[in-house]
Amino acid sequence: MKVNSMTVKEVTKKVFNKEDLFILDVRNASDFADWKIEGEHFDYLNVAYFDLLDGVEGILDKIPSDKDILVVCAKGRSSIVVAEMLSDAGLSVSSLEGGMTAWSEHLEPVKIGDLKDRGEIYQFVRIGKGCLSYMIVSNGEAAIIDSARMTEAYLEFAARIGAKITHVLDTHLHADHISGGRKLAEEANATYWLPPKDATEVTFDYQPLNDGNEVVIGSTAIAIHALYSPGHTIGSTSFVVDEKYLLSGDILFIDSIGRPDLAGLAEDWVADLRESLYTRYRELPGELVVLPAHFMIIDELNADGSVSETLSTLYETNHGLNIEDENEFKKLVTENLPPQPNAYQEIREINMGKIERDLVKQQEMEIGPNRCSVR
Repeated sequence: MKVNSMTVKEVTKKVFNKEDLFILDVRNASDFADWKIEGEHFDYLNVAYFDLLDGVEGILDKIPSDKDILVVCAKGRSSIVVAEMLSDAGLSVSSLEGGMTAWSEHLEPVKIGDLKDRGEIYQFVRIGKGCLSYMIVSNGEAAIIDSARMTEAYLEFAARIGAKITHVLDTHLHADHISGGRKLAEEANATYWLPPKDATEVTFDYQPLNDGNEVVIGSTAIAIHALYSPGHTIGSTSFVVDEKYLLSGDILFIDSIGRPDLAGLAEDWVADLRESLYTRYRELPGELVVLPAHFMIIDELNADGSVSETLSTLYETNHGLNIEDENEFKKLVTENLPPQPNAYQEIREINMGKIERDLVKQQEMEIGPNRCSVR
């Protein structure tokens, strides 16, 4: 029997709208424990696909009849088989189209706000991986910051709103996901910017982002001011946009701060991280709206699905910004860290242009949640 399919965009809307959903995840227990689709009102049952090959009778009493039911697997094939069996048993179910691979890749654009002279800023929420990227639009031109590798999402959205991508910027050399920055710049014939202290080993040409640089978007001169803020990497650079928004990269998140160990130099970079957060950022206006490059947990999403908070509020609520003792701070960001991102060393080399991998390998390397924070 043919079963319904549910797209990752439809599931994303359920997350944003805090709707009910029952998910039967048929991946292995270890994969489910490491990473799953998260929603505030989602319920779960994890039973491996191979345990269901002889039938679903043993789990029918565990599946509710009053909620939407979604079957999830790695790539969207096994879930169809299980969904068909559940449908034959009389249940109304859907299968996630493309599985967790598609969930990892989906980018959902959310308008953050207006800028002067009819400019706009959009946040692209990579809901399945917690990555956040940005499009700044002014007078028909656009800049993309911290692009994911799915560059078609930015090109299609820019075309839809009548904008041409003229600048592409990375806040730092990413280690948890493959940057689409260089590829997008080539596709859009745009200028690619990268902090030079993170680019000492790159194999391609770029424009150096230095402290105080201004990248102007459109004739209305919405300036992106580069603010050197090392700590997560030695080159980490934040951007103050239109004197209104602070794009913090992986230095500061809503509920945590950036980890300094992904290049193996945690002990060397702890002081830089503290200097960026406790001195440089404290000198900035508190009303700036912080827009990070990642979120960690679903609770960080606002009502519209966006991720943001004022800098002054974060200095009140973010534990990582309120550790007076330097030794305690050092301990927080160097000990008891979460596991390092999947294949992060190889991802760094891809982002340097040293190696290339095909699409299937790239998808495998990015599977799982981001792990850029200290929590």
